[in-house]
Amino acid sequence: MTPPAPAAAPAAANSPYPTLLSPLKLGPRTARNRAWMSAHATLLVKDNVFTDAHLRYYEERARGGVGVITMEAMAVHETSLPYKGKALAYDPRMVPQYQRIAAAVQKHGTLILSQPWHRGRETNSVASGVPVWAPSAVPCSVYREMPHVMTAADIATIIQGYRLAARYSREGGLDGVEMHSMAHGYLLNQFLSPATNHRTDAFGGSLENRLRIVVEILQATREECGRDLIVGVRLNGDDGHPGGLGPDEWADVARRLEATGLIDYVSVSAGTYLNRMLIYPTSPMEHGYQMPATRRIKAAVKLPVVGVGRIVTPDEAEGFLARGDCDFIAMARALIADPDWVAKAARGEGRDIRPCVGANWCMSSIFAQAPIACIHNPAAGNEIEFGNGTLKKAERGRNVAVVGGGPAGMRAALTAAQRGHKVTLYERGDQLGGQVRFWAQAPSRQELTAMVGWLEGQLGRTDATIRLQTAATPEMLAAAGHDAVIIATGASGLRHGWTPLRPEKWSGPALPGAKLPHVHSYLDYLREQPKLGRNVILYDGIGGRQGAVVAEILASRGHAVEFVTWLGQGSPDLASSRDWGKTYGMLRRMGVRFSADREITAIEPDAVMLRDIYTNEAERRENIGGVVMMLGAKAEDALFHALEPKRGPGFALHLIGDALAPRRADAAIREGEIAARAI
Repeated sequence: MTPPAPAAAPAAANSPYPTLLSPLKLGPRTARNRAWMSAHATLLVKDNVFTDAHLRYYEERARGGVGVITMEAMAVHETSLPYKGKALAYDPRMVPQYQRIAAAVQKHGTLILSQPWHRGRETNSVASGVPVWAPSAVPCSVYREMPHVMTAADIATIIQGYRLAARYSREGGLDGVEMHSMAHGYLLNQFLSPATNHRTDAFGGSLENRLRIVVEILQATREECGRDLIVGVRLNGDDGHPGGLGPDEWADVARRLEATGLIDYVSVSAGTYLNRMLIYPTSPMEHGYQMPATRRIKAAVKLPVVGVGRIVTPDEAEGFLARGDCDFIAMARALIADPDWVAKAARGEGRDIRPCVGANWCMSSIFAQAPIACIHNPAAGNEIEFGNGTLKKAERGRNVAVVGGGPAGMRAALTAAQRGHKVTLYERGDQLGGQVRFWAQAPSRQELTAMVGWLEGQLGRTDATIRLQTAATPEMLAAAGHDAVIIATGASGLRHGWTPLRPEKWSGPALPGAKLPHVHSYLDYLREQPKLGRNVILYDGIGGRQGAVVAEILASRGHAVEFVTWLGQGSPDLASSRDWGKTYGMLRRMGVRFSADREITAIEPDAVMLRDIYTNEAERRENIGGVVMMLGAKAEDALFHALEPKRGPGFALHLIGDALAPRRADAAIREGEIAARAI
């Protein structure tokens, strides 16, 4: 059964994290500890205002012990709407929503701040219907829309938008305002950087001029907030691209802003849309990678400095704080993964923290215009349904079998055991973890194993029985007296050779040569690790991360890899997690060659025939020692269908994860949670 919701973190005395858990004055207020939840999009907003789901999302983190929360960025003007699900900081309808959220969060001792912001050129006009605004006519590398060059009247309008945002924050009972847009290449960063500010008026040229709009916004913000609310700024420590501002320039900016006497703290991040992996990098980026630049700013100012940068454990946080690199540690993804991060650290239960594994599923979910989510925390963004206190003890304990020890089965077994059921988990292999363990063969994906490692550790603290190297059968399950069965038997890889270009072929004869012994599905290759020749064709028909992972594994084992796909590029789905450029560069450096817009038409013992899907031109690849196919997978659901006739009031049966339909780990884990709650 789920333990009661955690109380606020206790005092730092006798704690392994004395700095992290110690209070610190923040302008006119005092933060109860140094853990800060940094702003991030949620898509929980409806009709441009916050919702009950939003309230529960923040309250869960406050209950979990976080000292300060900066709510997600809120537009100060209609020209800063990248999609419809954005809150409007200049809308008076926000006031009652702020009041509700502030009451829910502050009762747990947590400070809560708004974050007014403007994207400038880093958006387009599709959602807003109005032109993009920027200091100069320089298009964004991602959106590539030519912006309108802001006039003096436009600048005054933006300043007024920030003023209203501060006014409504005060009226809404918030603890303060964090002025955004100096970080991540947003509007004020665009004014500050010579790379994007080519103006010759009072807002361009010298640093003093480029800072003018920032100072005027801060003056308006402080006038509205007064001296009894916190006012902070979020800025970069390094833009990370030629022509942008580096650590020394940003330290100078921070020093000048402190000298105005208008701010109470500085929050430091990095990157612009020219290099978004500096903003929210995926694994295996070094934890704390932004700290060298943050230290420069810390040395330049006396105000509290907030540091970020893929910091995911209390030990990491304590280390950076104790060394004086910064005064607060801000986290987003770590607290999405586990809202009780701080409370667990304070109780000495660090091993129970559900780790952020750097998969960026949170980003992929937002990219799909879905609410915030986590690859292995099914409650993230669903706190009303799955959050703390929602898991109840079963009215009647049942004898539950979970068949399959991948992420879906592990989550189902854990939740069922926590509800008081007698649980037996059957896994035909010699270890738990399913495909996640296979993917960890790629050097860049090894951090993913923490996902199944956490589930395995949590299962070990329950009464669940785990039976490895056991292939469950209907007879075995009946003999064991199971009256509830959850089927999580996964999927097997397809190797018929056909892509979605040939739907009529999927149930017919295989592609010529697809059954040759040197041809493997990606799952068979990862599971069995057969020996292949030097030159390998990797054939991507589905565009997911699988292709990039297998290409990395093959290249790391010394193979010369040609990545062939009928799509415009290999693994295009990585655009949603924002790390395709990083992954593509890594694979190119490993020697992987890419051949897009091509399908395989035949496979021979030592050659592969290709066809350009647009020109029909034929190509032949010689001396091929192996072909690995990413063509999707087939659900292994035979056991479910064998048991289905028994389904009824006395026998519960659920099919989840890839055995239901081969998809992603987040879907498998969510379905495991839902099935276990339904028994």
